[in-house]
Amino acid sequence: MKFVDEAWIDVSAGDGGAGCVSFRHEKYKEFGGPNGGDGGRGGHVYAVADPNLNTLVDYRFSRRYDAPRGQHGMGSDMFGAAGDDVTLKMPVGTIISDAETGQVLFELLKAGEIITIAKGGDGGFGNLRYKSAINRAPRQRTPGWPGEKRNLKLELKVLADVGLLGMPNAGKSTLITAISNARPRIADYPFTTLHPNLGVVRVGPEQSFVVADLPGLIEGASEGAGLGHQFLRHLQRTRLLLHVVDMAPFDDAVDNVAQAKAIVNELKKYDKALYDKPRWLVLNKLDMVPVEDRAKLVKDFVKRMRFKGPVFEISALTREGCEGLIKAVFKHISAQQHAESDPEVVDPRFAVAPDASELISK
Repeated sequence: MKFVDEAWIDVSAGDGGAGCVSFRHEKYKEFGGPNGGDGGRGGHVYAVADPNLNTLVDYRFSRRYDAPRGQHGMGSDMFGAAGDDVTLKMPVGTIISDAETGQVLFELLKAGEIITIAKGGDGGFGNLRYKSAINRAPRQRTPGWPGEKRNLKLELKVLADVGLLGMPNAGKSTLITAISNARPRIADYPFTTLHPNLGVVRVGPEQSFVVADLPGLIEGASEGAGLGHQFLRHLQRTRLLLHVVDMAPFDDAVDNVAQAKAIVNELKKYDKALYDKPRWLVLNKLDMVPVEDRAKLVKDFVKRMRFKGPVFEISALTREGCEGLIKAVFKHISAQQHAESDPEVVDPRFAVAPDASELISK
C-alpha cells in the first residue's frame, strides 16, 4: 500500500432545516392555533483516530465530504429530523490544520479519539415558538443556520518512541527487522526504504516501545534532496533518535564521519527542536570489521565525531549488541515517561548508557 502522509480535503457540515408556518385545522376548531415545528440540525462532520490505519491515501483520491442538511419543520407540532453525521477515519497522529492559514486546528493523538471538525447548522424556529398571549396567530419562522465549511490540510506524523536516522544503506531496515516485528524490504543498494516503517519492540511482558525506520538522509535533505526530507516530520514526536552509521562502507573512499556530521547538520537546519532531541550513536556492521581492529576504529570515529552521548557497537545482521541496545532504549524511554509525569525527576537524557568520553579515554 502506498504511504501518503499529506492530503487536502474540503468538508461541509449540513445546513439546518427551516422552521414551518402551520396552523391546526380540525373540524369544529376554527382557531386551532399555530403548530409549525422547528427544522432539524444539519449533520456534523467528525474525525476519529483509527489505530488500524497508517496512511492518508484514502483522502488523496476522495477530497470532498458533505454532511446532509436537516429536515424542514412540519405541521402538527412535528420537528424536522437531524441530518446524518459523517465520520472520517484517520490514522493516529494526524494533524488537521486550515489549508489557507496553516493554523493547526486539531490533533488526533489517541486511538479512538473523536473530534468535530465541522459543526452542523441549527434548525430554524417554526411559528409554534412565537405563540404568546398577544400573538395567537404568529406567522414568523426562521430559516436554518448554515453548517460550517472548511478547507483542511491533513498531515500525518507517526507516533513512535524511537526514530532511526542515517545515510542510505546504513542498515536501518536490517536493524528494525532484528529488534522488532517489522519486516521492511531489505536490499544491498541505497534508498531501498521508500516510506516509514513502524515496528513494536518487545522487551518483556507488557514492556515494549515503537520504533520508526525512515528513508535514508543525504546532505541537502532539509532543502529537498533525496527522499528522507519528506519524512523528517515523523521524527518530531519521537523521544529518542538512534543515528545508525555504516562502519564498513562499500567504498573505502567514503568518509563516514563526514556523512554522520552532514546528517546532524540537516537535522539542525530542518528543526532546532529535532536537533536538540536525545540522540545516540549506533555503530552498525561491525561484523564486517576484524575483531582486532574494532576498538581502534570505534575510538577514532567517536573522537573525530566529537560525540558526547551514548555510543553502541552492534551488528544488525548477526544481532550482536542489539539486546543491550534494546534494554538501554527501553530504560531511557521509561525514565522520560516518569520524568514527564513527575517534573522534579532529574532529566535522564544521558544517564542510561555508556558515554562516548569513556571510549575516547581508553
